[in-house]
Amino acid sequence: MDSWPVPAPNLPADVHPALAATAVAASAAYGRARREFSRAQLREEVADGADGTPTMRVDAIVEAAIAEAAAAAGANLLSEEAGFLDHGSAATLVVDPVDGSANAAMGVPLSCFAGALVLDDQPVEALTVWFDTGRAWSAHAGRPTPYRTSGRTRLKGASLCMMRPKRGTEDAWMRVVDQAERVRILATTCLEAVLVAEGAVDGFADPGSDTHRLMDLIAALVTVPAAGGALLDLRGRPLSFDLDLSRRWSGIAAATPALADELITAVLG
Repeated sequence: MDSWPVPAPNLPADVHPALAATAVAASAAYGRARREFSRAQLREEVADGADGTPTMRVDAIVEAAIAEAAAAAGANLLSEEAGFLDHGSAATLVVDPVDGSANAAMGVPLSCFAGALVLDDQPVEALTVWFDTGRAWSAHAGRPTPYRTSGRTRLKGASLCMMRPKRGTEDAWMRVVDQAERVRILATTCLEAVLVAEGAVDGFADPGSDTHRLMDLIAALVTVPAAGGALLDLRGRPLSFDLDLSRRWSGIAAATPALADELITAVLG
């Protein structure tokens, strides 16, 4: 058991009530899970999610709390474990309950809640909460954020986060690494994307593994462009709201469209 407390999220005042409620519920549930279960128990796979991947106990605990909060708020929910929960609303919350599940289970303090509010089929608001600090990033589509990207336009000398090289992507991964000045692997896409949005790193890339689901990228789809950056798929596939959780992308988040283009060119060779 890990008794280190998980703080309540420090949310901006203008966060949509349904997004706020689910984020608060997620942080509280993660805190309880760390107190009540060992790291091995939190990492244990207890089910298969709606997205076709195994569900760790930590994911299941946090998602159950999110589902209850979304239902109380009257919003539909699309989540990686439960799939689509229809409450008859025009508003749908697309949520990654625990992004960085392996980190969260093992006590590595790099995991987060990430969600977006979708009205009809358009993402209009996003919220990302870093569990271990309570720090939150909020963004509204079409409105500037209080943070900005670094503005970097060139890959050479850039500071990047990247998904770890998976089988078949090793050469692409090295083509990017050879040009960057610094590369980090944090294993939490949603947190890495907001680091791009606030200029802490210049970019993030999945070098072709097609790992990302909609909930891995939809918050960044609002947050990164609102901060002046670009959020694209490596192969140009549209990032759009869809209830089909079998769809996959290789997300590229960058400080500028020019840097995104250079990242894509390097990956594709």
